[in-house]
Amino acid sequence: MRSAILQLPEARTARERRQVLRTAVRQLERAELYLAAVAYMELGDREAQRALNQLRTDLESLKRHIGERRNQVIE
Repeated sequence: MRSAILQLPEARTARERRQVLRTAVRQLERAELYLAAVAYMELGDREAQRALNQLRTDLESLKRHIGERRNQVIE
């Protein structure tokens, strides 16, 4: 079985595109955990906290967008 991630985007089937998008969402969920861990550290730096909050917001938006794209992929 070939890995969908290693395929060129033009060569992927609809199933492989969904698989790649699902994998991307899982990776973003892992990134969320890392950002939550950093937030839990309470760095005491307002600018860092503001940047962290922005990253978490951007990450959630990206995850939502990719999830929607995954649902739109048609065979």
